[in-house]
Amino acid sequence: MHSHGILPSQAISALVEKGAIRIKQPLASDQVQPASLDLRLGAKAYRMRASFLPGPRATVAERIADLALHEIDLTNGAVLETGCVYIVPLLESLAMPEGLLASTNPKSSTGRLDVFTRVITDHARAFDQVEAGYDGPLYAEIGPRTFPVLVRIGSRLSQIRFRRGDARIEDMALRELQRRMGLVSTPDPDIAGGVAVSVDLTGFNDGIVGYRAKRHTAVIDVDKRGACDLLDFWEPIPHRGKNDMILDPDEFYILASKEAVHVPPDFAAEMVPFDPLVGEFRVHYAGFFDPGFGYSPDGMEAARAVLEVRSREVPFIVEDGQIVGRLIYEKMLERPGILYGAGLNSNYQGQALKLSKHFR
Repeated sequence: MHSHGILPSQAISALVEKGAIRIKQPLASDQVQPASLDLRLGAKAYRMRASFLPGPRATVAERIADLALHEIDLTNGAVLETGCVYIVPLLESLAMPEGLLASTNPKSSTGRLDVFTRVITDHARAFDQVEAGYDGPLYAEIGPRTFPVLVRIGSRLSQIRFRRGDARIEDMALRELQRRMGLVSTPDPDIAGGVAVSVDLTGFNDGIVGYRAKRHTAVIDVDKRGACDLLDFWEPIPHRGKNDMILDPDEFYILASKEAVHVPPDFAAEMVPFDPLVGEFRVHYAGFFDPGFGYSPDGMEAARAVLEVRSREVPFIVEDGQIVGRLIYEKMLERPGILYGAGLNSNYQGQALKLSKHFR
C-alpha cells in the first residue's frame, strides 16, 4: 500500500462503515465504484436565482434561504428545465478525517447529456473540492444545458473521489508508464502536464464522426436506460471527406478521441476539462476514469475517451488529430477490489463513439 494515493473501493466502503461518509439511505449495490462513490440526490430541489459559492462566512442552506425561487419535491420525480439553476441536498454527507481530501465530478452519463453539475460544501470557496476535516452536508448544483431531465430522490448525477496526499504521476514517470503499459494507443504521445488526447474526425465504422444535440426535445429520465430514440435527440454528423469540422457557438457535440485509453488497475485518471491553449471550446465535463478502464488481463482493450464538446462565443474549426485535452494519472493507495468493466456491467468499457446509456 502507498502512503499517498486515491482511495479504492474497499477503503470507500470502510469510510461508510466508520461514519466518515454518512448516508440517509442504505447504499445501492453498485454505488461504490473502483475509485469513486456515486452521490445521490435527496428529496428536495431548489430553483435558484443564480449560481453561487457560499464563501467562508456562510452555509449553503443560508444561501438557499436568500436565493431560492421555489422548492421542488423530488419524491415522485420532477423535471429540471434547461437554462435554470437548481440546488439539491444530497443523501450523502461527510465527516472527513484529517489528511483526506476529496474532489467531485459529473458522472459520464451526466456529462453526455450536457447536464452541468458540480458539488458544493458549506463555506466553500471552490466548486467540486472538499477540504480535509470538512464535516457537513453536500449539495449538487444542477444546470441542464440542452435537454430537460427527469430526476428523483436517489438519482445519481455526480461522483466523489477521495485522495490522501499528492498522488499525481509526474511527466517523467508517465513516459515510463507509457513505454511499459501503453497508457494511450499512440506510440509516442505528447506528454507535458499529462498525456495528450486528440480528436478523431475520420469517422467510425458507420461513417459517423460525431453527434450534435437537437434542441426543444422531450424529457430524458436520467434513471432509465435505452428509453430514448437516438434520432429524436441527436443529429448524426457524417464524414464528408474532410477531416475537420466547425463547432458552432452554444451547440453541444459528442465526439471521440483518436487514442484508445488505458487505465491500469493500480492507477486512476482524470481528463483536464479545458485547456486554453488548444482553442475556445470546452471538452469533457465528466473527467474521472476508473482503474480498469480500457483494460483487460491480456493487455489494452480498445476504449476511446468520449468527448463532450461545447464551443464558446465564436465558431471554431477543429481538425482530426488536434489535441483537445490531457489525461492526468494518479496512483491508487492500493489496487481496488473491483475494476471498471470487470463484472460491474460498466456502461462504457470498450466504447468507441458512444452516446449515454439513455439512448437506443
